[in-house]
Amino acid sequence: MRILRAADRTPTPWKNGGGLTWEVAAWPSGASLADFEWRASIAEVGSAGPFSVFAGVDRVLTVLDGTGLELRIEGQATVKLDASATPFAFAGDAPCHAVLINGPVRDFNVMVRRGLWSAQVQRLEGPAAFRTQADLTLILACSPITFDGVDLRPDDVILIEGSVDAQFAAGTLLAAKLTRA
Repeated sequence: MRILRAADRTPTPWKNGGGLTWEVAAWPSGASLADFEWRASIAEVGSAGPFSVFAGVDRVLTVLDGTGLELRIEGQATVKLDASATPFAFAGDAPCHAVLINGPVRDFNVMVRRGLWSAQVQRLEGPAAFRTQADLTLILACSPITFDGVDLRPDDVILIEGSVDAQFAAGTLLAAKLTRA
């Protein structure tokens, strides 16, 4: 189990230059946007615009803060996401345009290289037990929370390799389960 503190992250520009992102973790270590197998990040979306296109990548997007946004993905119905919405999975190579609903949002974005990994993201409320048998799990604290005895502040992450049985205290978290294809 590795703890990845939010305070240790630095922002970088989006691939398309339209905003900022804070990489939480990626594999392999040091991978670029062109050659990652999986990547998790937190982004600030301050204005409407196109999402970066990632060929051969599947994405799961979860709104953390803000009123929400609408995703307009080519060939699909418009999807509205807010901080209570179920995480939304879509193809990263499909043209996508975001429209903000009454102001900026922050989101958690998990991307996996299609054919190498799959990802499932859940929003969970504690106190509760947590179990996973995924190859890799990222636990993102959405509020101050204690997970398996570790105190986390908002946006801190615990990276767990392999299965785990744990408890977490009152609060909200996101669990991103990554499985090798």
